[in-house]
Amino acid sequence: MPKHKEAATPKPLDLDLRPGQTIELLKELHILTREGKLNQDSRRKLKQVYHLFQFIDKLLKELPASETGPTLADHGAGKSYLGFIIYDLFFKALGRGHIYGIETRAELVASSQALAQRLGFERMQFLNLSVAESAHSEALPAQIDVVTALHACDTATDDAIAFGLQKKAKFMVLVPCCQAELARVLNQHKAFNLQRTPLAELWRHPLHTREMGSQLTNVLRCLYLEAQGYQVTVTELVGWEHSMKNELILAKYTGQKKRSAAERLQALLEEFGLQDLAQTRFHI
Repeated sequence: MPKHKEAATPKPLDLDLRPGQTIELLKELHILTREGKLNQDSRRKLKQVYHLFQFIDKLLKELPASETGPTLADHGAGKSYLGFIIYDLFFKALGRGHIYGIETRAELVASSQALAQRLGFERMQFLNLSVAESAHSEALPAQIDVVTALHACDTATDDAIAFGLQKKAKFMVLVPCCQAELARVLNQHKAFNLQRTPLAELWRHPLHTREMGSQLTNVLRCLYLEAQGYQVTVTELVGWEHSMKNELILAKYTGQKKRSAAERLQALLEEFGLQDLAQTRFHI
């Protein structure tokens, strides 16, 4: 009788994986099935994480070498897909450095910490804190090299920026989500602004209010970062077919605070009736 051929072990390229990746990690994150297969939903998730990792990998390599290695804080970590992939593809081989995953859901923090222990990812720590709380936590060092916030909802992105400023971050990698705060403020003053300026037509309809609030939020954030000494690049994280919330803000600290950015930020706040945010979000 003819012998049955054993199924060939999938090669990394067959699964869109990177050389040296921990297969057990990908199974635990449900990116791979127990049989080592990759479904289409997982492939899309993995593509997003890989695309973001390409940016972060480049930034990590720009950091000056140190005995302790780089530090990275991942805000709104969730199941820590991003943190685990960064550790697996960069920190593991480096042999030094530390990743902090910050998440408000205690069960996700516990499961991520347990997974890190099972895999021997000793330089990963997970904290059950909000972004704002983490800025004052003694569990984090006084300085963090890279701050990431992937789809941190509404004002959590602003809290991540405040955290990065306090920790003197050399790089910030932000993918904002659900920017609702400005839309609420725009809506409160809509009648007055419609009488005051024709620009208010840009947010007269509720759908436009949400869109305008989202766009304006990120514009203000970029100006704020520039005013605080960061060089800012705005690009697309992935194609529109994967996510509608795909604006990627990359900020690199240069120390050169732009007075013109601060002036334009203040002018926009006044033009749109958002002066109160100068005290709560955008301190110049």
